[in-house]
Amino acid sequence: MIENQKIRPARVIGPLGEPLTLETLPPPTTTRWVVRRKAEVVAAVNGGLLTVDEVCNRYGLTVEEFASWQRAIDRSGMPGLRVTRIQHYKSLYERQQNF
Repeated sequence: MIENQKIRPARVIGPLGEPLTLETLPPPTTTRWVVRRKAEVVAAVNGGLLTVDEVCNRYGLTVEEFASWQRAIDRSGMPGLRVTRIQHYKSLYERQQNF
């Protein structure tokens, strides 16, 4: 019996234009999440290299935390992932919603 399996790409294009593979993604032991690493993980999911569940299990993230990274990139690009600027981008987005 043939199961319906999704074909995953061997690599996807990262946020800086470089190819990403499972080997070039941040290691599962990553504890310091800089903007580039967050953006690479989001790009891997968006490109189909990993699923959200796989990312959460691999890196010990919650679905909500990963979803916040995706929203930040969708709204403000990579600068939106900066922890020191979260409040700035949040208020900017809320102001845009009001207009």
